[in-house]
Amino acid sequence: MKIIAIETIHLARGVTVHAGPIQWLWVRIHTDEGLTGLGETYPDPVTEKAVVLQRLAPVLLGRDASQIDRLWADMFEAIAYSGWAGAELRAISAIDIALWDLAGKAANKPIYQLLGGASRQSIRTYNTCYDNYSFLTHPVELARSLYESGIRAMKIWPFDPIAKVTRGQYITADQMRQGSEPLRLIKAEFGDSMEVAMEFHGYWNLTCAQQIARALEPLQPLWLEEMLPQDNLAAYRELGQSTRLPLCLSERLMTRWQFRELLENRAARFIMPDICWTGGISEAKKIATAAEMYYLPVCPHNCGGPILHYALAHLAANIPNLYILESVRKHYLEEYIGIVPDTLGAVNGEIPLPPGPGLGVELSPGVFARKDLCVDRME
Repeated sequence: MKIIAIETIHLARGVTVHAGPIQWLWVRIHTDEGLTGLGETYPDPVTEKAVVLQRLAPVLLGRDASQIDRLWADMFEAIAYSGWAGAELRAISAIDIALWDLAGKAANKPIYQLLGGASRQSIRTYNTCYDNYSFLTHPVELARSLYESGIRAMKIWPFDPIAKVTRGQYITADQMRQGSEPLRLIKAEFGDSMEVAMEFHGYWNLTCAQQIARALEPLQPLWLEEMLPQDNLAAYRELGQSTRLPLCLSERLMTRWQFRELLENRAARFIMPDICWTGGISEAKKIATAAEMYYLPVCPHNCGGPILHYALAHLAANIPNLYILESVRKHYLEEYIGIVPDTLGAVNGEIPLPPGPGLGVELSPGVFARKDLCVDRME
C-alpha cells in the first residue's frame, strides 16, 4: 500500500471559540491501491500545511503506508532540528491519524479494533460549554439543559475574564467571589448530580492559583485544569501538593517525552493529551499506556474538528484507563453539520462507538463544492 499523494484541505471560514477563530486542517493520504486516509489538526492551517507538504511529504511519498511506527519515527527525525513542537508536531499528528484510517480500511476494521479492541460499549462524555447559554450569566440554565439531555458533567472557565483584567498576577476577594459564583450556583441547584470541571487556560501565577484552589475546595469541582502555563512542571507539583483538589493537564504537552516529566513528578491526577497536537493516535496510545502504569486516568482534549472527534472516539473506546471524553455540544449539533455525514453526537450523555472501517467517516461531498475551499497536493 504505497503512498502516492498527500493532500491538505481546509476551509477559509473558521469557527470561534474562547481564544478566537480557529480553522481545521484535514490531510488526505492517497495510495496506489485506491484507499485514502483522512487526518486532522488545528488551529493554523497555513503553517501546518507548509510542514505537511514541504517537510513531511518528501519523507512519506513512495513509502508503505502500513508501517505507521517507522513513518512516525522518520517524520519526527525530519523535524528534529527545527524544534519538535508547535506546527511540526501538529502536522505529524494529522498524518498519523490518516495512516491509522488507512490501516483500518485495509483491514476492514474500525481503528479501535486495531488498537486492541473496545474496553467499553459507549463513551461517557462531558460538555465543554461553548453554548447558547452563558455560564457567566445563566449557569443554572446551562447546566439544566445539559442534564435534560443526559449529560452529567460540564466544563466552565469563569475566572478567565478576571485573569484578563489582572493578567493573572493578583485576584481580589470580590473577584474571587465573582469567579466562584457560577460553580456555586450549579452546585446549589444540582449537588453531586452534575460534575463541574474548572478550566483556567494557564492564565495564573502560582500564588493566585493556590488562592483560587483553596477558595474552590468547599465546592468540590471535578478538577482544576491548566491553572499555570505549561513550561514549569515543578511549579505544578507545588500547586498539586497545596490543594486537595485534583489537577488536570495538559492538552499543550507534546509527545510521550513531555508527558514523562508530568507523570514522574506526580502533579496531575487527570492526564489530558490532544491527539491533534501531541503526535496523533500512535503517541496518545503510548501516553495513555504510560499513565496506566501510574494508575492515572486519561481525559483526552477534544475541542477541534469532526475528524479529531472521530479519532478520539476510537482511542477512548480502546484505552482501559479512560475517565471521560470531552466533547463540545455546539460542535456536534451545529459546527460539524455539512462537514461530515454523521457528527457522532452524544446520546444520553454517551458517545457511541464509531463505525468502521478505519475512522468510519469521510468529509461530506458538499465540502468540496464550497467557495472557501483550499486544497493543495504533493505527489
